[in-house]
Amino acid sequence: MLLGAVDHVRVKGGDPRTFFGKLYGQEKNLTTASVARMNLLLHGMEDFIIERGDTLRNPIFTDASTGGLATFDCVIANPPFSLEQWGREIWENDPWGRAFAGLPTDSSGDFAWVQHMVKSMAETNGRMAVVLPQGALFRGGVEGQIRKYLLEHDWVETVIGLAPNLFYGTGLAACIMILRKKKSKERAGKVFIVDASSLFRKGRAQNYLDPEHGNQILEWTQKFEEEKDKARAVSLKEIKEEDWTLNISRYVLPSIGEDIPPLNMAFEDFKIALRRAREAESKLRKLMQEGGWLDD
Repeated sequence: MLLGAVDHVRVKGGDPRTFFGKLYGQEKNLTTASVARMNLLLHGMEDFIIERGDTLRNPIFTDASTGGLATFDCVIANPPFSLEQWGREIWENDPWGRAFAGLPTDSSGDFAWVQHMVKSMAETNGRMAVVLPQGALFRGGVEGQIRKYLLEHDWVETVIGLAPNLFYGTGLAACIMILRKKKSKERAGKVFIVDASSLFRKGRAQNYLDPEHGNQILEWTQKFEEEKDKARAVSLKEIKEEDWTLNISRYVLPSIGEDIPPLNMAFEDFKIALRRAREAESKLRKLMQEGGWLDD
C-alpha cells in the first residue's frame, strides 16, 4: 500500500522523493515486512521505516512528547478481516487510549484497527483509509456503538462498497472506509456512499479491480455528486434515522422493476422454458437408451 501511494504521486507528476523520511509502516509478519522494504528500495525509495511488530498489541510508532501514538497526515491499512484473539486483554487497559469509542470483542478486531488508525491521524490534516469486510458497516453490539461514535463526531467521510472475491484468501465483499478529522465545509455532516460492487473483472478463482475501475470510483468520490444507483451523499440525520447503519443498500439501491416483464408475460415465458427443458430431457434420455447407457 505504501508503494501504491508512491506510484500514485509519480503518475500524477509529483516527485516521490518528497516521501523521503515520511514513510512509516508496521507489519507483524516477518516475510511481508521484508518484502515491503525490498519493494520500496527497488522503486527508488531510500529513506523509510518499516518495523516488524504486532500493531494492536505493541505499536512501535509513538510520540514521547505527548505520551501518545505518533500521528500522521495519511494513514492506510488493509488489516486481516475480523481477526480473532487480536489483543483485547491488552486494550482493557490500553496505555494509548485506543478504546475511546468502545472495546471490540475477541471475535473481531475490525474496529480495533479503525480506532488505532483514528488515534494515529494528525488533528489538523489527518485522514485515513481502511479496507474492512462489509459486515463492519452494519453489525450491532459494541461495533454499532463504535460506528455511532465515529459518525456523531463527523469523521466518516466516504464508504465504498466493493465486489466480492477481490482479496486473496477471502470471498467476502469488502469496503473502503475513509475518515477525516476535519472535513471540508461541503462534506461536513454528510457521508458519501458509493456502491462499486459492479466494477470488477471476473477471474476463474478471483475477481480483479482494474485501473479503470479504480479511476471510476475515484471520479465519483472526488465529484461528491449523486450518481444514479451508484453514489450519493447521505446526511447524518438520515443515517441516525437508520439507527447508524452504513449498510450500502439502505442508501444506494439499484433500481428494480425496469427490466421485469408483466406477470402474464413472465408466466408465458416460464411455460415455454419448462416445455423446452422437458423436450431436451426426453431427447437426452432417448439418446442414452439408444447408446446403451441407460436401461429402458
